[in-house]
Amino acid sequence: MASPPFCPNCSRLIWICVLLGALWKIRAEQIRYSVPEELEKGSFVGNIAKDLGLEPQELAKRGVRIVSRGRTQLFALNPRSGSLVTAGRIDREELCDRSPKCVVNLEILLEDKVKIFGVEVEIIDVNDNAPDFGAEQREIKVAENENPGTRFPLPEAFDPDIGINSLQGYQLSSNVHFSLDVQSGTDEIKYPELVLEHALDREEEAVHHLILTAFDGGDPVYSGTARILVRLVDTNDNAPVFTQPEYHISVRENVTVGSRLLTVKATDPDEGANGEVTYSFRKVRDKISQLFQLNSLTGDITILGGLDYEDSGFYDIDVEAHDGPGLRARSKVLVTILDVNDNAPEVTVTSLTSSIQETSSPGTVIALFNVHDSDSGENGLVTCSILDNLPFTLEKTYGNYYRLLTHRALDREEVSEYNITVTATDHGTPPLSTETYISLNVADVNDNPPAFPHASYMAYIPENNPRGASIFSVTAHDPDSNQNSRVTYSLAEDTLQGSPLSTYVSINKDTGVLYALQSFDYEHVRDLQLLVTASDSGDPPLSTNVSVSIFVLDQNDNSPEILYPTLPTDGSMGVELAPRSAEPGYLVTKVVAVDRDSGQNAWLSYRLLKASDPGLFAVGLHTGEVRTARALLDRDALKQSLVVAVQDHGQPPLSATVTLTVAVADSIPDILTDLGRLKPSVDPDDSGLTLYLVVAVAAVSCVFLAFVIVLLALRLRRWHMSHLLQASGSGLAGVPASQFVGVDGVRAFLQTYSHEVSLTADSRGSHVIFPQPNYADTLISQESCGKSEPLLISQDLLETKGEYSLNQVSQILPH
Repeated sequence: MASPPFCPNCSRLIWICVLLGALWKIRAEQIRYSVPEELEKGSFVGNIAKDLGLEPQELAKRGVRIVSRGRTQLFALNPRSGSLVTAGRIDREELCDRSPKCVVNLEILLEDKVKIFGVEVEIIDVNDNAPDFGAEQREIKVAENENPGTRFPLPEAFDPDIGINSLQGYQLSSNVHFSLDVQSGTDEIKYPELVLEHALDREEEAVHHLILTAFDGGDPVYSGTARILVRLVDTNDNAPVFTQPEYHISVRENVTVGSRLLTVKATDPDEGANGEVTYSFRKVRDKISQLFQLNSLTGDITILGGLDYEDSGFYDIDVEAHDGPGLRARSKVLVTILDVNDNAPEVTVTSLTSSIQETSSPGTVIALFNVHDSDSGENGLVTCSILDNLPFTLEKTYGNYYRLLTHRALDREEVSEYNITVTATDHGTPPLSTETYISLNVADVNDNPPAFPHASYMAYIPENNPRGASIFSVTAHDPDSNQNSRVTYSLAEDTLQGSPLSTYVSINKDTGVLYALQSFDYEHVRDLQLLVTASDSGDPPLSTNVSVSIFVLDQNDNSPEILYPTLPTDGSMGVELAPRSAEPGYLVTKVVAVDRDSGQNAWLSYRLLKASDPGLFAVGLHTGEVRTARALLDRDALKQSLVVAVQDHGQPPLSATVTLTVAVADSIPDILTDLGRLKPSVDPDDSGLTLYLVVAVAAVSCVFLAFVIVLLALRLRRWHMSHLLQASGSGLAGVPASQFVGVDGVRAFLQTYSHEVSLTADSRGSHVIFPQPNYADTLISQESCGKSEPLLISQDLLETKGEYSLNQVSQILPH
């Protein structure tokens, strides 16, 4: 077989075809080119950048690339020139066999727009194959008695090229006995036949040597030759005849290997060796010989290899029958392959996003993928689907391309990762499907502020706490992730009693633990109202506030404070009056005390700690009332000294004491009479009694003047104390009414006493007048106290033995 010679005009023809192909494109995202086969790698196919409306340097920036389904890539993009070039040598015959039109489809992806353009490249045939007979020599047996005009089939040559480049005709070498006649069949295939022109004589020449040449119409013309040996035999005047000129058979592509396809049958009426028919394939190609097998004796055609509709849906097989001497007959077997749904859809992911922010708007593209089914008809139709409960949807775009889009807003706090199953199902029976898994992470956005478990908090701390003590802990949770969920704590600026709140309490910004910066005093600060802010570390940060109430718990750190009686400021002592006629239970006076603590720490109890006559007086445990325990006797001393203790109920308990002086007499004159009964003094200075009385009168005058001054001062002090008592009213609020008397009652009790003192200067008599006190609005009722008159008598007067002189009588108003 002759090899193709070099063609100087081929390159010109090639470039003309290239230029014509570059102009062949259509609108609506479909581009068409044409290119000759057998070009060198990197040969120009078309200006893809121009056809896409881009500059060459934009191809890489826009992410322009060729996508395919895994087959060998025939073309490539030249990023510098923006051209579509060949990726290697293209053989049209290998790619499309003898198809009249050879088209290669590919897709161009614009990554930034997620857009697909279809490109169709037609491969144009060039004359690169010479006709080939398949065998270099063919032997034909001819009966010597054959009549002129008898025809003998000759082997056909095969040229894989198409059109003008395919087989065009045959030539036979010069010979006296034979000529060549070429017949054209219905399939436009040329069949050479050897025609006997003159009678043969085997004895003259037993074998005739002929050369059969086949040529195509390319430029240059390629040709192939075969040697024909015509061997003369004895007479065999009948050739085999097939029962059918053509055999038609349809078979499913999944037929079992080894199955019998059909049986061809030819008959020969000759006898003996001249009538024995054998069968063979004519013009057999490798592909057919690998799929089908012909039994030369029986004519059975069986399946030798697996059939695949997707590879080829039709086969044209030439069958030949010949008898012993060599007479031949031809027939065709036309095999149609029926498609079976034996191919599941293929899914090729072209573009994929692995992460998306939870704030992405609906319609955001997640993936672009292509589906393909190699089957045909309904078996090749594919439908894609995903689960309905997912926030995604599928949208079909160009051709068999689908886009996976978000259907609604995402929330990472609900679902942080999606495993999306895309199911591609064909319409065959039964349907086949393919599942493709796409993993998508939802990126966090700071869209959730920290949240506290409770709307408000209450905490308690005992007073006198050490500085730096832990009070309480608050915790907020942020459902976001990473930095967006890291929570820090702070206190809102505020003041308490004129000082910044930050001087009282601090908070650990990382743990939310509250600490006391100073020791609290319940009597000054009873509660603190805080506003804690929890902020995350997102950008921008989000925050939440919660109120925290801190209550200071009272401790027993204050001793009882005695309001009445109070110690005089002029050195005298207060005296309470108890008439000798008083019955048991007579109210002499009442000790009034308060405790600045609260609750149990402020519950007070009273008891008689010490007395001159232990059995004479008794003190109410809860009221503080001093009453006579028995009737007074004449032998009882004029002056009775009592020490009353006031104790609270704290742990440990605290107490205070007060000393009371009680004068036992029915009235003030009785007191003076009792003083007169005292034994006179034997001091020689008694003769100067008159002088003493004069001095006493002068002293009383001075005392009266001092009394007026003190009265004014006490009035001012009472006004001042009323304001102080109102301010301290909160401290007394926690004391039960049954435990002590209110401050207003004490004030009223103390205001009942007003006394007038007058002395006479005659001989040895002295007279003291105490006007009746006004008991209206007093703490002690007239019935319970028997109009007792509290006195403040000079200690010197009570301690003088045998003297009738009164050194000093002072009246102290309530403190």
